[in-house]
Amino acid sequence: MTTSQRWTLRTEHTGYTVRLSPDGPWAELESWGPHGAEHGPSALDWSHRTHFITPADAAPAEYLPQGLRPFTGADLVASRPGGERGVWWTFDGAVEESGALRLAFSDDVLGLRTTLCYATVPGTDVIQRWTELTCTGEEELRLERLDSAAVTVPVTEGARLTYLTGQWSQEFQHTQLDLTRGTFTMGSTQGVPGHAYAPWLAVQGAAAPHDGPAPTYGIALEWAGNWHITTEAEPGGTVRVRAGRVPHEGAVRLAPGDTLTTPRLACAFSPDGLDGLSRVWHRYERRLAGGRLRRPRKVLYNSWEATGFDVDAAGQLELAKAAADIGAELFVVDDGWFTGRADDTGGLGDWSPDPAAFPDGFDRFVDDVRALGLDFGLWVEPEAVSPASRLYAEHPEWVYRIDGRPARRVRNQLLLDLGRTDVQEFVLGTLDELLTGHHISYLKWDMNRPPTERGRPGAGPADHLDLDAEHVRGYLRVLDHLRTAHPDVTVEGCAGGGGRIDHTTLARTDVVWPSDNTAPLDRLAIQYGFLHAHAPHVMSSWVTDARGVFDPRPRSLAFRFVTAMCGVLGIGADLRHWTPDQLAEAAGWISRYKEVRDVVHHGEARLLGTVRDATCGVQYDAEDGHRVVVAAFSTGRLDGAPLVPGRPARLRLRGLDPTATYTDAASSTAYSGAHLMHYGLPLAWSADHDAELVVLTRH
Repeated sequence: MTTSQRWTLRTEHTGYTVRLSPDGPWAELESWGPHGAEHGPSALDWSHRTHFITPADAAPAEYLPQGLRPFTGADLVASRPGGERGVWWTFDGAVEESGALRLAFSDDVLGLRTTLCYATVPGTDVIQRWTELTCTGEEELRLERLDSAAVTVPVTEGARLTYLTGQWSQEFQHTQLDLTRGTFTMGSTQGVPGHAYAPWLAVQGAAAPHDGPAPTYGIALEWAGNWHITTEAEPGGTVRVRAGRVPHEGAVRLAPGDTLTTPRLACAFSPDGLDGLSRVWHRYERRLAGGRLRRPRKVLYNSWEATGFDVDAAGQLELAKAAADIGAELFVVDDGWFTGRADDTGGLGDWSPDPAAFPDGFDRFVDDVRALGLDFGLWVEPEAVSPASRLYAEHPEWVYRIDGRPARRVRNQLLLDLGRTDVQEFVLGTLDELLTGHHISYLKWDMNRPPTERGRPGAGPADHLDLDAEHVRGYLRVLDHLRTAHPDVTVEGCAGGGGRIDHTTLARTDVVWPSDNTAPLDRLAIQYGFLHAHAPHVMSSWVTDARGVFDPRPRSLAFRFVTAMCGVLGIGADLRHWTPDQLAEAAGWISRYKEVRDVVHHGEARLLGTVRDATCGVQYDAEDGHRVVVAAFSTGRLDGAPLVPGRPARLRLRGLDPTATYTDAASSTAYSGAHLMHYGLPLAWSADHDAELVVLTRH
């Protein structure tokens, strides 16, 4: 339904209705929920119940500047240099097209035109929002805050926030907070989304069930640099979330005639709780993959944990042979393959294979790997440079630095200023040479340090630069080039683990590395959080020998394999030390994974329980509904189990046809859908059996 003052954007199952406020020149949210929820008085209209604040401060505003909204949090703070801050605009018109909406507001005194942009994403329940800011006057503008959008969430009695927290090796921890009043902010100033918080948030009413259907609203900021997401539980009960990028210099200058486009904010809704919201995000990310979605994610072996920097052709081929024997399809040489890289103090920037490591030539080595039936891949860290490298000696001006200040080393390296065009050209040329000069079908892009002394001497006044945005643009330009110039190369995104995972990266890579921590119970917790926000087909996960960092309880090889099979399976253990029985078991698991990976990567995933439960799992429903794959785990005590002989644990499945019959492919046991949802799938845990992959066929 559309009138001159009201617009509804429709996704596959939801509607998002915006209107011009009767109280002033701004847009506000009237309704957001399932189709039809927009019919009736708005549940968000609290704007007239104001005392000591303005109607704009209480309104469910889509976007408001300081000036019009003086007290409760503005989304835009703008001024002329040296002038008072504030924007007072008038409505300048709407343009509505199929699945898209643009609302324009102008401040002719300041010289700023602000356009609120909306676009639905076909086949999903996601709406993208962003803002375009144009300097229409004759003086430049100073933008101190330039958020992408704000979202008013229709909850009462406070909000329950679900977000993903962590640190290096403990990313994506599922965290919740009840916010009834006040402000909660998370973000990163590390030049990447960071390990501490993911740029993702889910909001429910504080009284919603923790594990069940409930209206659930989600946002994800699509930005690979500095960012913030701020939730404000305001006077009168309004819960409003605003999000955007954070300029390194504190403000951005906008020259006359220029337009700045903010990062996109993806907004999602599900009536089915956090689990339902996760499937909305999974569908969205499958759409981001485009035609690459149907490319099989091959079982890889990565040699890092086996050899570290000690890379030589003979040792790598020994590992490649062992990997091929158990069914791996891809062999990736990690750090240590290039000249000067005996340890982490040298080599970065000089991206040529070390002739001492490959005495018969690098191409001969690659051919030997491929002769085993394996594709070949390499690790690179294109943004990094070692101070002892030839590149740094030739181009010391290419690193971030501040004149007269020490150049701090992190991991014994400096960071290239990827915002510079000449640095971008160097990276493009380096990657093109590697990928065209050698038979490489997989590239792992890593980044192991954030920018510290972030300056660009000689580029003009520092407060007129926008280094964070320029670095992101350079990074995305290189990834876009890889996609077009080398479309058959699979690209993995990594930043010391999960430090740079957002939708701009996911739209340009094939898989991402959630964490450097591969220990079994630690990794299960990481993946539990990750799958709330991101899809299984992008989640690279390895089987290794790593002991737990945060939860050191031992788990079986089966547990490690089933955990890794919840996404894109990889192996990182030193296979030279595995027993024949372990290698045979691994070959069996890899074979089983190949039989079900299409369901895992393309089906609908359901999170069953939590990692705090003694039994939990992930359910994957095939697109055609004929197969259900369940990865089940025992996270509780295993000594003395089972405590009650003959009484197995039960894992309740979801979303099945209650009248259909589902047969376990391994045991031939038949269950009704009603039985599996009511009683659950029986799992007989013991000290020797702590994980299981069950494949059910529907009849």
